[in-house]
Amino acid sequence: MNQSIKSYDIEGLTNIVADAGQPSFRSRQICEWLYGRGVRSYAEMTNLPKTLREFLTERYPLYPAHIIDRQISSDGTRKYLIGFEDGVNVETVGIPAENRLTVCFSTQAGCAMRCSFCATGQGGFTRNLLVGEILDQVQLVAEDFGQRVSNVVGMGQGEPFANYDATLGALHFLNDPRCLGIGARHITVSTCGIIPGIERFAGEPEQFTLAVSLHSAIQTTRDAIMPGASSFPLDRLKAALVSYADQTGRRPTFEYVLIDGVNDDDEHLDALVDYCSGMLVHVNLIPLNDIPGSRYT
Repeated sequence: MNQSIKSYDIEGLTNIVADAGQPSFRSRQICEWLYGRGVRSYAEMTNLPKTLREFLTERYPLYPAHIIDRQISSDGTRKYLIGFEDGVNVETVGIPAENRLTVCFSTQAGCAMRCSFCATGQGGFTRNLLVGEILDQVQLVAEDFGQRVSNVVGMGQGEPFANYDATLGALHFLNDPRCLGIGARHITVSTCGIIPGIERFAGEPEQFTLAVSLHSAIQTTRDAIMPGASSFPLDRLKAALVSYADQTGRRPTFEYVLIDGVNDDDEHLDALVDYCSGMLVHVNLIPLNDIPGSRYT
């Protein structure tokens, strides 16, 4: 079975055009067509030689993503259900604000982290998304709004660091001025606290931003509501984040969903303050989204 062109990062595209006997700059042209202009077929890539377009069509099928459903809230936020060629769907959100447009994208279809307060976690894991499938979400939202995307956050379905290579491949295209041209500091990745991913991310040369879903600074509570993260205990997570800040000079963000009677009492909030002591960190307190049938409020 031929591999979708959406599977490849910039290095992979360079190898593909070399295999086709074409100069390396053709890979950049393909990037621009796919992720700068959002074309849906090789026939639209008019500055590529016909022989290269035929080669790509035969060996690397181009499957366009599409919007299945769109819901618009009173504040203008748009929530999308986006479908891919194999029938897999993911959720994506477009958030307008003054002259900015932020896209919250998914990195996996479903999620294996099993966070008990998260609707995606209840549905289980389907598969990792390809590089291009992550980018398709951003491109489709931009087209729907008729506006350039200025900020992106990997806070949709899935754990980005469980799909690290595809996520970083997508971030590089998002940042590339010939593709979407979004500044690195306007690109944020959110993790449940996958320490090896945090350590890798600290070594990336771009100034991407890191967010960590914390939700409790008491180990027993965090393990109960975030069982998939229980193998990365809080003391090791803090050490990794202190090292991250020291290495990058950047301040990570803690995301903390306030759940009534679970993590919002004085004991838990005092523990949060203590945990943040000595760290360069920002804390974002978030109201819980209602999930039908959930015991949490």
